Formats: sequence, structure tokens, C-alpha cells
Amino acid sequence: MFTLPDFPWDRLEPYKRQATEHPGGIVDLSVGTPVDPTPEPVRAALRAAADAPGYPATYGTPRLREAAAGWLRRRAGVSGADPAAILPVIGTKELVAWLPTLLGAGPDDHVVFPELAYPTYDVGARLAGARPVRTDGLLSLGPVNPKIVWVNSPSNPTGKVLPAEHLRKVVAWARGRGAVVVSDECYLEFGWDEANPPVSVLHPDVCEGSHEGLLAINSLSKRSNMAGYRAGFLTGDPALVKRLLEVRKHAGMIVPAPVQAAMAVAFDDDAHVDEQRARYARRRAALRAAFEGHGFRVDHSEASLYLWTTRDEPCWDTVAHLASLGVLAAPGEFYGPAGARHVRVAFTATDERVAAAVERL
Repeated sequence: MFTLPDFPWDRLEPYKRQATEHPGGIVDLSVGTPVDPTPEPVRAALRAAADAPGYPATYGTPRLREAAAGWLRRRAGVSGADPAAILPVIGTKELVAWLPTLLGAGPDDHVVFPELAYPTYDVGARLAGARPVRTDGLLSLGPVNPKIVWVNSPSNPTGKVLPAEHLRKVVAWARGRGAVVVSDECYLEFGWDEANPPVSVLHPDVCEGSHEGLLAINSLSKRSNMAGYRAGFLTGDPALVKRLLEVRKHAGMIVPAPVQAAMAVAFDDDAHVDEQRARYARRRAALRAAFEGHGFRVDHSEASLYLWTTRDEPCWDTVAHLASLGVLAAPGEFYGPAGARHVRVAFTATDERVAAAVERL
């Protein structure tokens, strides 16, 4: 029987209550939940498809698969993106949690993920009964031959970007051991350092023209403010995608038809993403200046929707200090022991709340 860790955000509740008592109310920067409106064309597509009496296709509509593949070619430089290798999923957290199980991982298998990582990579390994392994580098694994190697660039929580050369080495290492590389690329369109832009594991500079043994995960939650729609997709190695499609058919893991219609519209449009990027850039700049002016150091954070920041003290002391100002941040410990002296600050709050945090700092 698998064992799961306690849900980490429950431990933040006392600090949330303290921050809520601030005369100006809480500024919650602990969770990267979008707060800006879902684009109107997306909402219109959802409404237009609301009459959906029949079962939708697990494989997704041809319209959706073409739109997702077009987005990959246009925005991620994945020249070999194939609509036949697109598989819609019910939000990418669901996929992260269940992918080791869907790929047949078991007690004798290792699932490797970054030393600092979204907690669900660990949870997914445990749900499958496999062995979760944190690592700061594949060479440190020694004789371990993993079944799955998770990559997350841009990273949650650190915002770190792995360059194409690094990813290429990961792919070569995993292929030499028969491991599947799964790249969580949900923040791909939110790079802030022009000298080091995020790159997909499926980009030709990384995969050398072959998607064999590779899977990439993308989401509309952040890029299109559609977290409430639970909309994302998986793509990569056609053989692996076909295998996962068959399992998901049996398990009834199907994205609702109206959501599929909305997804197609979202992936076809880049203008709303550029507009949202500009909002986040302003909030990021304001919060970074405020935190640094308050004595914090910001590490990495060259991409994603977070600042990975520290006062060189235990993270819970930092959380308590910020809560006394009515600001709530996520302790770095949530993402692994290596985060014990950092906090993660999301800049997904409204302009008004960001301004309030800046004033308090």
C-alpha cells in the first residue's frame, strides 16, 4: 500500500490566518492561481459547444489536435509536431500524478525528478508503488536505471531554465538506459531572460529530430487563464502516446467536449498570451524590486510565474515575517529539503494586491 505525504498547503493555514488579520487584508502570493479573466473568445467557444449530449473522444477532436500541434510549431519551434501525437488531458496535475501508473511503473521501478520540484512528481511515483528519487543531477544516481525521468524547465518553484545543451545530455543519458523522459513545460511561454529562453524537450536542438522515448506536457492554465477548465495535453513519442490513449480510453479519462472546443480556440490565438505576459512582467518587476529592497536575494527566477527568494534564514521564519506584513508566500521546504531557506513568491495576484505587497515591503 502506498503512503502519501500530508498535503503541504495545510501547514500554511496558521500563517494565512495571521496574514488575513492585516488591516489591509491578505496578499496571497503562495499559490500560482491565475486571477485575470479567461479570454472572451475562449469563453464564447465554451458556450457555443455547451450542447454536448454525446460522449466526447478521449483522443480529442481533430480541430483541437491540429491547434495544439500548430501552437507547438509556432511558439515552441517543434517542427515535427504531429496532430496524431496530441492527447488532451484533464489538467496536467492529473497527468503528473497518474502518469507513472499509466506507464506501468511498479515496486521495482525508479521515478526520478529534480531535487527541487513540484510535490506531485513524488506523489505520482508513490501512487504507482514505484520508488521516488530526488536528484541534483543524473550522474549522482550511480547504478540506478530509472523507468521515468522527469524534467521541469522552466522550473516550479525556482524558475530555472535548462538550456538545450543540458536537455540534450539528459535525453541521451535516458535513451542509453531505456528510460522515458517526461518534460513538464507548463511555463514554456513565460521566459524573462532573452539570453536563456525556455526550450522544449521536443525541439530539434534537444531531441535531434526524434521524439522516441520523450513526452512533453503543456497546459492552458497559466498561458490562457484557464486553470478552472482543467485543460492540457500530452505529446511526443507516437508509440507512447498511443499506449497512453488506450489506457485512458479504458479508464474514462476524457476531456469534456465544450472544454475541447475552448482549448482549440486558445491554442490558435497568441495575442491574449502576449497581453498576459505583459501583465506578469509588470507584476514581476514590481515585486522583485520590493523584495530586494526589503533585504531578500532572488535566485534563478529567469522564467515561470515565481520569484525564488531568500533572506538566508529558515523558510518558515521568512513565512512568519511576511505573514506579519499580511503577505503569504510558500515555504521552499514544500518542494524538497534543498528549499529549506527559500520561499516561493507568485506574481499571479491582481495589480491592486501586488501594489499592496510592494507598499508593505
